[in-house]
Amino acid sequence: MTGSESGIGKATARALGQAGAKVVLNGRMADRLHRTEQELRSEGLIVTSCLADITNYADCERLVGTAITTFGQLDVLIANASISMRAYFADMQPDVFRQVLDSNVYGAVYPLKAALPHLTRTRGSVTFISSISALNGMPSGSAYCAGKAALTNLAHTLRLELDHTGIHIGVVHIGFTQNDPEKRVLDALGQPVPIAHRPPRWQKSQAQVAAIILKHIRRRRTRTVISALGWLIAIVHTYLPRVGDWVVLTTIRRMRHFYE
Repeated sequence: MTGSESGIGKATARALGQAGAKVVLNGRMADRLHRTEQELRSEGLIVTSCLADITNYADCERLVGTAITTFGQLDVLIANASISMRAYFADMQPDVFRQVLDSNVYGAVYPLKAALPHLTRTRGSVTFISSISALNGMPSGSAYCAGKAALTNLAHTLRLELDHTGIHIGVVHIGFTQNDPEKRVLDALGQPVPIAHRPPRWQKSQAQVAAIILKHIRRRRTRTVISALGWLIAIVHTYLPRVGDWVVLTTIRRMRHFYE
């Protein structure tokens, strides 16, 4: 599972391990990845780890190789790692936009490309972790929303192309979730900053989100939208797009801290 050294990824790795899976953890911060591996092992879970940048294809090949060498086969790939942002498009440096977009698109494409032969042999499962932000866009999140939305069409296309393989390909649209205190996103200049304000009553715990992801994989669903708010956004965007835009524009005027 990519991006599993902390946050939702770590919680999902724990849920998979508790369900009996053997898990390969991944991240870019060696100390944090090692601590997570030791923590999950102390709980009796079967895990190993691979320090890898999922926007580098050679690293993704090494990540997949770790799974095959350690456990013998690959049954499930969860593309979770990504970089988020908090900046308006007009203010963003082009390289920051590219960095966020690359992490969300190539950060899913490269691991899957490296894993595809092995998943074909096991008729395995692929889950892209997306966001409710992909369903209707979100001011101050242009690159992130674009990348997460791309995963939806990518998954649809791959389901058609790979139908004969029996591989499950799904997307989970995550809503507002409690974050680790040290969670950071990129500002317009690429500097790490805290995420924008999210009302606690709108947030699910990481364990709740992980349980939903696990159910999504077990049932081999094509799409899972987490939270009532997520479904409301999806329905309004589909059937009442002007109403959805009016709501967003109103919140920009009255709740700027929600985006900034």
